[in-house]
Amino acid sequence: MKKRITALLLMLLCLCSTAACGQDSASEMESASAPAGQQDAATQDSNPSSEDASGPVEEDNTAAAELYVNNLPLEAQVAQMFFARCPEVDAATLAGEYDIGGYILFGRDFEGQTPDSITATIRSYQDAATTPMLIGVDEEGGTVVRVSSNPNFRAEKFRSPQALYNEGGFDRIVSDTGEKDELLASIGVNVNFAPVCDVSTDPSDFMNARAFGKDAAQTSEYVRTVVAQMLADNTGMVLKHFPGYGSNVDTHTGIAIDERPLETFRESDFLPFQAGIEAGAQAVLVSHNIVNCMDSDLPASLSPAVHDILRDELGFDGVIMTDDLIMEAITDYTGGENAAVLAVQAGNDMLVSSDFVTQYNAVLAAVQDGTISEGRIRESAIRVIRWKMDLGLMEAAR
Repeated sequence: MKKRITALLLMLLCLCSTAACGQDSASEMESASAPAGQQDAATQDSNPSSEDASGPVEEDNTAAAELYVNNLPLEAQVAQMFFARCPEVDAATLAGEYDIGGYILFGRDFEGQTPDSITATIRSYQDAATTPMLIGVDEEGGTVVRVSSNPNFRAEKFRSPQALYNEGGFDRIVSDTGEKDELLASIGVNVNFAPVCDVSTDPSDFMNARAFGKDAAQTSEYVRTVVAQMLADNTGMVLKHFPGYGSNVDTHTGIAIDERPLETFRESDFLPFQAGIEAGAQAVLVSHNIVNCMDSDLPASLSPAVHDILRDELGFDGVIMTDDLIMEAITDYTGGENAAVLAVQAGNDMLVSSDFVTQYNAVLAAVQDGTISEGRIRESAIRVIRWKMDLGLMEAAR
């Protein structure tokens, strides 16, 4: 009798095992025949660590950024919208007091410094800030080199894109970009305000020396190449100067009015920006030029119409930022406080500002009196925090 019972139990166990095997096989077949997104979900369910192995995806970072911003007071959300010029004194104190989104460093910030000393200085900013900061420089190569202009950081200044290409084509562009990224990361800089996307083939143009110096198609390939390398190196990039500088005068010293038709931008100037966006660029800087075919009244950086083109026509969903709001093209047009409010209303997510305290208070007051909605601030703060998470400055909760 005991033997019969034992045999029956063994048969039942075998039947259960066979059913389980059938279920596993069916699950595998369903996974194999499911759409890619469903396959990923199935794989992640069976292997919780798979998402960690592949790194965060943009949707996850967006959700995590929303959660983070939900816990930020309004004052901190406004401060996250500023990429402030690093003050000469008390920079760490200011960063801690306001929880500023980022500091941009200029040549003066590297004078008398060594790699060790500037690394410690930048670390003091990060330690003081509640939210990790974006730390940026303009290290384009050629005429704009904030770091490598100091021989303590590099024996020779980084060369211009045109010189590099003439020397070794795109291979040389790639190696130079990698070297820049490595140097900046080693001292705590996580954003390079590059590449320059402006199309300029005339050496007499103001922007030519900083541009790739070739037509729209070749400039697009240059931008695509640089963005790909910066992404690989986990260095933040900023495409500039949207919607394209052309042959306009220097907006540091006055207002520039662009009379070109919209077709010119669509057939030429937009193309390098589109290439960079498609390659995964994280930020775009808007110039202060008045572009008549888009908005004859407002500088591009303050124009909702220009920002709508960047969002809707070019499909960009990253961080849009202004050029410095104290440049004369802006101060000749409007006061600094009003410019900051107009910049937020136009759709900028970050304001590059050499007068942070004044412009921060102007934006905060505009929110408090209802001129700017809290939702408008939250939208930009989320994009800024998502960028920081994409760069690994903040952990994206998953």
